[in-house]
Amino acid sequence: MSEVVVIGSSFAGLTGALEAKRKLGPGHTVTLISRTADFVYIPSLIWVPFGWREVKDISIPVKPILDKHGVDFLKAEVSRVNPETNTVSTSEGEVAYDYLLVASGVSTRFDLIEGLGPEENTYSVCTPGHAEKAREGWKKLVEDPGPVVVGATQGASCMGAGYEFLFNLEYAARKAGVRDRVDITWITPEPYLAHFGIDGMTGGEAMLKGFMKKFNIKYVTNSEVERITETDVVLKDGRKLPYKYSMIIPPFNGARFVKDSGDLGDEKGFIPINDTYRHKKYANIFAAGLAVAVPLPFTTPVAMGMPKTGFPSEESAKIASHNIVKLLQGEPESSLKAKPWGKIPGLCVLDAGHKEVVILSNHMLKPRQFAVMIPNPLVNIAKRALEKYFLWKTRRGLSYLM
Repeated sequence: MSEVVVIGSSFAGLTGALEAKRKLGPGHTVTLISRTADFVYIPSLIWVPFGWREVKDISIPVKPILDKHGVDFLKAEVSRVNPETNTVSTSEGEVAYDYLLVASGVSTRFDLIEGLGPEENTYSVCTPGHAEKAREGWKKLVEDPGPVVVGATQGASCMGAGYEFLFNLEYAARKAGVRDRVDITWITPEPYLAHFGIDGMTGGEAMLKGFMKKFNIKYVTNSEVERITETDVVLKDGRKLPYKYSMIIPPFNGARFVKDSGDLGDEKGFIPINDTYRHKKYANIFAAGLAVAVPLPFTTPVAMGMPKTGFPSEESAKIASHNIVKLLQGEPESSLKAKPWGKIPGLCVLDAGHKEVVILSNHMLKPRQFAVMIPNPLVNIAKRALEKYFLWKTRRGLSYLM
C-alpha cells in the first residue's frame, strides 16, 4: 500500500485528492492536509463586500466530502516538506508520503508596499476575512461617499478579480444612490486594459475601454504604486490619487512553508515543474494550481504575474494526480500526460456589474487557434450559474466533472 499526500483543500488540492483516490481505489491511502476545514468558492468573494453573498453561502466543509470518498483528512499547518526523508512536517506531527502533490495556494505580499493591505490602508478580496472587512469599509463609504481607487499593484496576477470588483462597486454605488459622489479610478500594471496577465485577447482592450467610458471610470495603465497613505494612493510617477475607499490586489508568493523547504520551490515559493506537473528535481513530488511556477512567455514594462485560479487549477490537479496514479500502477514515464500551463484552455466569466463577459479560448496563452470574449449587457447569470454548479459538484465530490 502506498501513501499519497496532498497539501491544500482549495480547487487544486480537493480535486487532486479526490481524483487520486478515485483512480487508485482502496489499495492505497490518500491523505489531504489543510490548515482550513472548509472549501471556499473564492471567485464569489467579490460579492461579499456588497452583501450579495455571505461567506457561509460559498463555504463547504471538506471532511464529509473526503470521508465519503475514502480520503483521509488532517487539519494541520504545514511547516516544511522534507524531500530527503519523504515526510511533511505539520503542527500535528510528521506525515510520510510515497508521492506528494503540493496544491497549497499562495501567500499575499502586502508588506512589499508601504500602506498596502487590510491591516493598513486598503481593502482586499483575497480571503474570506479580507472580503468581510471590505464590507465594513463599503458601508462607511455609502454613509460618507468620496473618491475610490481600485486596482492591482506591480507584480500582481489576479487582474480578473480586480476588474470584477471594480464593475461591481460601480454598480453597487448606483444601487445605493451615491454614484454621483463616488469618483472611481482603476490602476493596473497591465500595459493595456484586458491584458489580464495572459497577453490579452482580440477585442478585449476595446471592450473594456468601452466599459470604462460607459461607467465613467478613469484608469491608469502601466501603473506602479510607491506607497499608500491614509488619504492617497501615491504612484511612482508622482501622481497622487485621493481616496476614501480603496481595494488593491497585492502580489502573491507561494505558500510560506515552500520557502522554508530548501530547494523545493523558487525564490518566490513556487514549485518548479515540467509539463507533467512533476517537480524538476524530486521525482515523487508534483504540484498543481497556484503553487506551480509558470514562466511568463511575454514581457511588460511593469512587472505582473499570470492568473492561475479556477479552471486551470482544477485541470492541472487532474493531470498531476492522474500521473501519480500511473506511476503507482507501474506504467512507464512515457505514458505520463504532459500539458504545459499555457496550453490549458481558457474558461472564465467576468462579472461586469449586472453585466458579464464570457471568455473562452483553446489555450490560456498565445498562440491560440480560438479565443473569444462574448459580452452579455443584459444580465450576469453565467457566473452565478457556474457558482451553483461548482458548489453542487463539490458537495458530491464529483471531481471528474469539468
